[in-house]
Amino acid sequence: MAETCDILISGGGVAGLTAAAVFGEAGFSVICVDPAPPITRRDDAGSDLRTTAILQPARSLLERSGLWVRLAPHAAPLQIMRIIDAGGDTPAPRLARDFNAADLSDQPFGWNLPNWLLRRELVARIESLPNVDFRPGTGTASLFTRETEARVRLSDGTRIGTRLLVAADGRDSPMRHAAGIKVHTIRYGQKALAFAVTHPVPHENVSTEIHRSGGPFTLVPLPDHDGNPSSAVVWMERGPEAVRLLRMEEAEFEAAMTERSCHILGDLKLATRRTVWPIITQHAERLSAERVALMAEAAHVVPPIGAQGLNMSLADLRVFLDLALARPEGLGDADMLESFHRARIRDIRMRVRGIDILNRASMMGSQPLRDARALGLNALYSFAPVRRTLMQMGLGVR
Repeated sequence: MAETCDILISGGGVAGLTAAAVFGEAGFSVICVDPAPPITRRDDAGSDLRTTAILQPARSLLERSGLWVRLAPHAAPLQIMRIIDAGGDTPAPRLARDFNAADLSDQPFGWNLPNWLLRRELVARIESLPNVDFRPGTGTASLFTRETEARVRLSDGTRIGTRLLVAADGRDSPMRHAAGIKVHTIRYGQKALAFAVTHPVPHENVSTEIHRSGGPFTLVPLPDHDGNPSSAVVWMERGPEAVRLLRMEEAEFEAAMTERSCHILGDLKLATRRTVWPIITQHAERLSAERVALMAEAAHVVPPIGAQGLNMSLADLRVFLDLALARPEGLGDADMLESFHRARIRDIRMRVRGIDILNRASMMGSQPLRDARALGLNALYSFAPVRRTLMQMGLGVR
């Protein structure tokens, strides 16, 4: 006999665990599954050393679900977003422009947290919710839907009947494939190195994106580490170069990353191991199918530019939560799923296109194109109304 729940979430990454906490706090019965147990300590093998910036609009959702009170003590505020063009003959700043959150509100743009720590706090939160059942080590194996419910077989043989299946199971989402939803994918031949560093110069809550060629080198504030200022780094390069950097001896790598950072925070020292991630852009043709909603990387994947990835996922979640609370008796029905698709698809496509353009610009190798990129940045920044609009668009507010 099949078990039943209101919502079955396929995927126990940051987005899936957040969805479990949010829907659970709202009173729905939730089962969340993932074939891989979450790694919740920084130095354990396989830990996710990337970081996520929780932007202003997402904070209210996390507060509603009882998550923010757990995350706030560990978060580093992001007050200024600084873009540096270092595309001259040598790796040195030739143009720097600051986007200050004070121009929009009395709050920072967002708050930065390591992904491994997010998982730790999310797991602790859902363990406190009696209507949420998290099953790490178990995945989704098959899907059958009809008008009134979805029936899902798990990898351990358990059968679940659910009013709504949320596919938050990654860019290669098995539940998206099972629902027959196609995706559009762009491959850049890029990879991103992710790690944390310490440095002698305080970051002063400034997130810095340095453009030269191959992709941006981004320093994002973290709380101090062992008494030293600390930042998370995402270093995007073409694939072969990223692999070469990954294999460097530590001292050689530290010299290379300090040079690539234009020495703006002094000599950078590794505080964690290095990890590497492939870079793609991808979006689903639709965000829903019968009794199925796509969220997070099952629905959209973008390069790590402008802190859009998880915040797009939280926007998905916020929209669906509002629809579910407005009409809980219709959870997962055709009208609700179509409303979700219509509410999110336009914004997703706009952001996917915009980030694709920004990433291609960041990869420019020839000097004339790098010069054109610097001129474009300067022109956009010079007009205050345009600068303000860009900041609002980045946050996802009007």
